[in-house]
Amino acid sequence: MRGFLPLAVAAWLVLEIWLLTVVAGASNGLVVFLVLVGGVVLGSVVIKRAGRRAFKNLTETLQQQQGGTVTPGPRPNSEGNGLMMLGGLLLIIPGLVSDALGLLLLVPPVQKAVSRQAERTLERKLREAAHGSLGGAFQQVRIHRPDGKVVQGEVIRDEPGTTPGDTPQGPPPPLTR
Repeated sequence: MRGFLPLAVAAWLVLEIWLLTVVAGASNGLVVFLVLVGGVVLGSVVIKRAGRRAFKNLTETLQQQQGGTVTPGPRPNSEGNGLMMLGGLLLIIPGLVSDALGLLLLVPPVQKAVSRQAERTLERKLREAAHGSLGGAFQQVRIHRPDGKVVQGEVIRDEPGTTPGDTPQGPPPPLTR
């Protein structure tokens, strides 16, 4: 997968540049410039709108929590802000393919389908991770030596106060003098 990602990004960039040259050849450079500027402006508006909506939802939720009137369940219009921001970002990125994908992400049925697919994928990945402990993933260490050999090990923290009978020494020293 690591070797495939740079190749995919390079192929995407070549496709974007090629499509822009095809459009420039069919019309002129001014049309391409206007399409690119229009994408940046539209993407900025979409990101700004989604950000304002997300901030408004956050402040309303915080006010409800402070007032003690929290309504369980998803709120209307609270979903899709992340996908709208992603769509706006794709519109800002110069290119016709990214603009098309960004416009697709602004369509509500597409947002719902992408959101459901992402949720299913995340749940599947979390179930797969549940077979082994997640804490164990942070405890495993691999040391890559210069000769190519991999030495596996485990991190063991020996902190004061974690073993029975071990008392902490007091507060840690200040970080600055």
